Amino acid sequence: MAPRVDPVRSDEALPARVDVVIIGGGIIGTSAALFLAQKGVSTLLCEKGHIAGEQSSRNWGWCRKMGRDPRELPLIIESLRLWQGMNAMVEAETGFRQCGIMYLAENAGELEGFEAWLEHARQYQLDSRILTQGEAAELMPGLTGPWIGALYTASDGKAEPQMAAPSIAEAARHHGAAILTRCAVRGVETAGGRVAAAVTERGRVACNAVVLAGGAWSRLFCGNLGIELPQLKVRASVMRTEPLQGGPEISASGGLFGFRKRMDGGYTVATLGVRTIDLVPDHFRLLFDYLPAVRLHWKKLRFRVGGRWLEEWQMPRRWALDTTSPFEAVRVLDPEPDSYVIDRAKTAVAQAFPLFRNMMEAERWAGMIDVMPDAIPVISPAESLPGLYIATGFSGHGFGIGPGAGKLVADMVTGDPTLVDPTPFRLSRFTDGSNPRPHPLAS
Repeated sequence: MAPRVDPVRSDEALPARVDVVIIGGGIIGTSAALFLAQKGVSTLLCEKGHIAGEQSSRNWGWCRKMGRDPRELPLIIESLRLWQGMNAMVEAETGFRQCGIMYLAENAGELEGFEAWLEHARQYQLDSRILTQGEAAELMPGLTGPWIGALYTASDGKAEPQMAAPSIAEAARHHGAAILTRCAVRGVETAGGRVAAAVTERGRVACNAVVLAGGAWSRLFCGNLGIELPQLKVRASVMRTEPLQGGPEISASGGLFGFRKRMDGGYTVATLGVRTIDLVPDHFRLLFDYLPAVRLHWKKLRFRVGGRWLEEWQMPRRWALDTTSPFEAVRVLDPEPDSYVIDRAKTAVAQAFPLFRNMMEAERWAGMIDVMPDAIPVISPAESLPGLYIATGFSGHGFGIGPGAGKLVADMVTGDPTLVDPTPFRLSRFTDGSNPRPHPLAS
């Protein structure tokens, strides 16, 4: 079952020309549309399904600096600043609140990892700090279990995934952007070696630039352009509870659980401990790119072979722009949740917080996370095709960093000074000998 997302109406007319076409109506694409429209840039956002239909509405809803790869810290700091003013900026509710986030430690090794991350984070003057067992229990009434301490960041926050991107999309429209749903972009046309138009299922739109914010679909889109994007998909399963009185206000994770209190009084519950990997042909095509990540996270990965292998094997990897694209065949990726993963999370959170033994499950769902070999996104021009910009591969960190990423790519497109140095996010890092790897201290 897919979570219910706030609806966003589609504009009717397909413009003949705009400055920028954005592909994808998730948190990244809608944020980019808002910041471009605020700059006075004529912008069209095309979404093959509905706004926030995939992972942007299916994630935990955390907006965190804590535990980030050091390469992401400057961007998430800026993104949290944007989140703090987001409700006022869009004149609507995104659900953002500063609630604090806590990572609980079961053993000395985990605590040492938190302390090592703090050493990297200190240069940014974050308010993250190590807590003793007693301090953690004081902030988290009802906490039980073998926790020896925690890492805590009071300034971290949360937002509502089913509200945020829709509210941002409507604000982008208010500033002049066109929003078209059920309108897949099949590809791009070029002239003089650069982007000249986006070709949609409803017709051609002349433009100067295209921003690809297609989430789990981005590798397929790039492949049809002859651009190698080493991105894979990972299934993440989540549940929400009915309203639960007296539970923690702080978002937290530890062992096999993670949770966030929702605006409706219920909780989003998932696990940080297990990721489900549905093996598909791309896993073998990209095996050597991902070996370092597999070795680092081996115990957290749950591999299986099922129907997705055949689905992706049969999916065309190349297509003409005057024929139906794969993006029209599957409007919304809606995978089945992994009950094994969710049930473990339910058991673990009830052991840590006995109050959760009374929780009533309302629904469960799954989404496909777009991952990169080093777990760092690509926010970058495509050097082989001037006028194409890619913003994808957020590796499960995209919701919180989304406004900052949208602002960064908007700055790139317009040639304005960027809010942070974009070098760590360049696509060329996978081919220039940088040998990008996941940071062992980040999550």
